[in-house]
Amino acid sequence: MPDRPNCPGLIISAPASGAGKTMVTLGIIAALKARGLDIQPFKNGPDYIDPAFHKAASGRVSFNLDSWAMSAERLSGLIGDLADADLMIAEGSMGLFDGVAEAGEAGNGASADLAAFTGWPVLLVLDVSGQAQSAAAIAHGFATFSPDVRLGGVILNRVASLRHEALIRIGMETAGLPVVGALPRHGAVTLPERHLGLVQAEEQPHLASLLDELGQFIAAHVDMDLILAMAGNTHQLSATSVSISPPGQRIALARDAAFSFIYPHLLEGWRAAGAEIVPFSPLADEAPDPAADVCWLPGGYPELHAGTLATATHFHQKLREFALTRPVHGECGGYMVMGTSLIDAQGVSHRMTGLLGLETSFAKRRMHLGYRLVTLTAPIPGYNAGQRLRGHEFHYASITNQPDNTLALAVDANGNAVPEAGSRRGLATGTFFHLIAPAT
Repeated sequence: MPDRPNCPGLIISAPASGAGKTMVTLGIIAALKARGLDIQPFKNGPDYIDPAFHKAASGRVSFNLDSWAMSAERLSGLIGDLADADLMIAEGSMGLFDGVAEAGEAGNGASADLAAFTGWPVLLVLDVSGQAQSAAAIAHGFATFSPDVRLGGVILNRVASLRHEALIRIGMETAGLPVVGALPRHGAVTLPERHLGLVQAEEQPHLASLLDELGQFIAAHVDMDLILAMAGNTHQLSATSVSISPPGQRIALARDAAFSFIYPHLLEGWRAAGAEIVPFSPLADEAPDPAADVCWLPGGYPELHAGTLATATHFHQKLREFALTRPVHGECGGYMVMGTSLIDAQGVSHRMTGLLGLETSFAKRRMHLGYRLVTLTAPIPGYNAGQRLRGHEFHYASITNQPDNTLALAVDANGNAVPEAGSRRGLATGTFFHLIAPAT
């Protein structure tokens, strides 16, 4: 097999969440695309909202790279398959070295793992609010913490004034760290947020103009030529892609504002395996394709659309008919919609499809967040009983009733048992965790 092209890349990270790395990532992608460059975006870790923004900015599907859930071979395959771009840009998650305590398939999920694996240098976004030369001490610590991670430069975010910037640059020069750009405190474009992160890209009608404005802002305050020169060649990776088992040959996939959280590498993997994906919209009261041999309900925001979903009687009826003869599987939000009722944040109960006895509530918010390693005790579409799967859970719902058989045995990244392990009834199965990849 011929060698794959070696595309340069870089990772945009930060010391902590909230430093502005998503806005910087989107702005850099938009600015480089405006130059005519073809940018392939990635997202470190299990986030399923940021990649949609990456796609809107770059015009290319953004894929998750997760060292805890994905094997080295799977990571290599995903990166190698997309090496036809001019530049690869991966947005980090949390702080650069933040991951779980116990390693998974290829690491602990930290952005630093991805930097070491790929050889891409790190562009560190620093929120310099309330500090000056001390920012250099922070950056120097990140530059020297691991010999396997190379810090290529820093972007100063939320700079108060030219004097503030000058003081920080003195510290960076003393530390020998290049400053790639300095962003004024009140100059950046902002995107609205909700409880799971940014409001979804598809829900923002003016996103294209916002991204254009953000690209112009970044281009005016960041040395784009220096960024291109900073990008490093990718380590030699495996030339073999790792296949993904599709849940069926013809897959009816719920897809609208209430059902949007599914990892892009799964969809691409299903298609690469020869499966056909037929989308439908429960919010529009549409039914799953009757010619499909499986129905998959992804996660999303059913709690924001519970009233509409409760009155989608055609969808309810046809989904129940479908489940009499063919499997239906739901993840997180899709799992909730497969239950009997969903109680919203105001305490109002909304009738769901009733494929499972599950009752969930948002009346008392409780965050469920973290990696999940599960062993199936019964099959789900695409995987047999006994299969171990790696995934991620992030929601605020609580189970008020779950009378059905348990679907799996689940533990978190530290090996602690997780009680919410999914449920099954007939051909209907569901879990709160989002599948990322089978465990090796």
